[in-house]
Amino acid sequence: MLRSLFSGISGLKAHQTMLDVAGNNIANVNTTGFKSSQTQFQDTLSQVLNNASAATVGVGGTNPAQVGLGVRVAGITTNFSQGAAQLTNRSTDMMINGDGFFTVRSGAESFYTRAGSFNFDSLGQLVTADGALVQGWAATNGAVDINGPLTDLVLPIGTLMGAKATAGAKFIGNLPSDAVTGTTLTKTIDVFDGLGNARALALTFTNTAGAWSVAATDGTAIVAATPLGFDLLTGALTSPLSLPVGAVTVDLSTVTGFAGLSTVEAINQDGQEAGNLQSFALSPDGTLMGSFSNGLKQAIGQLSLATFTNPTGLEKAGGSMYRTTVSSGIAQVGTAGTGGRGKLAGGSLEMSNVDLSAEFTNLIIAQRGFQANSRVITTSDELLQELVNLKR
Repeated sequence: MLRSLFSGISGLKAHQTMLDVAGNNIANVNTTGFKSSQTQFQDTLSQVLNNASAATVGVGGTNPAQVGLGVRVAGITTNFSQGAAQLTNRSTDMMINGDGFFTVRSGAESFYTRAGSFNFDSLGQLVTADGALVQGWAATNGAVDINGPLTDLVLPIGTLMGAKATAGAKFIGNLPSDAVTGTTLTKTIDVFDGLGNARALALTFTNTAGAWSVAATDGTAIVAATPLGFDLLTGALTSPLSLPVGAVTVDLSTVTGFAGLSTVEAINQDGQEAGNLQSFALSPDGTLMGSFSNGLKQAIGQLSLATFTNPTGLEKAGGSMYRTTVSSGIAQVGTAGTGGRGKLAGGSLEMSNVDLSAEFTNLIIAQRGFQANSRVITTSDELLQELVNLKR
């Protein structure tokens, strides 16, 4: 049989594969996080008709004469270039700006995906559309240990932030050294006990005979008027730098005593009432910051991202997910924005990176290549028919 017949058949198969790849790319033009693929061809073995010969005295060398035996698909490569951003404003939609993959778990197997369209299930677990569990690190009292093992991210809306007793409060500002005798300033701040009950802590500053003193009470503990001493050259407070009021230590170290300004105020305290989780937002490093009913924010978890030495070596597992292979290397898991990993954007999704103009062009190329190879088969058949017709 003619070699060209089999070469044409191999061409039909190769261009059919190219058509399949282009069709799959076009079908996934609107698939979140989809990465397009390209087909690569290479020739197959060639049959040697005449070997090469070396040049000798008086006789020139000859080149090898070879006839190719067709074409085959060398590989189908995934293009991991960045897709465009689609704004959704959903708090559970997340997009990777740069390299990296979300880590998810389905059963006992780990998968990796660029599709960040997540939701919460009935148990408060962050899951993909197929129910795979998103992996990361849970926070303990607002602290995330990224050196610990990966766990399923669980963010139940009933998450509580416990109450914390106030141990310290701070007052800043200036007490006017030229104040009129008898001037009184009262400043208050709410502090909390271990159960989250609030009480008012009040400091009363009184100017007597040109000198300031401070008295305090939190409704239970009472501190008698204590003289305040200021450095006459720098205006800095020299004593007392702090004032114990029951279980709360009031920091007065930054209060000053310059003339003409009355700006003393309470700025903060370290206690809190209990609160439950109301909502959360995603930070660029993957930290999920929860907003609680007590007005405070606290880290409640952090997403993990994985990178690979050879991401094109990953195997597509369906559902916009990938699994590792011996070619991809092992997953290098860490936080967003570190180790070459991209940053995260909340309320957005990564669109497919399929280029329709390129894919339609590939369709034409595949079609014409298929037609040309079918013409080779037709021509080879006509030659065989002529050979058969030699004997009648």
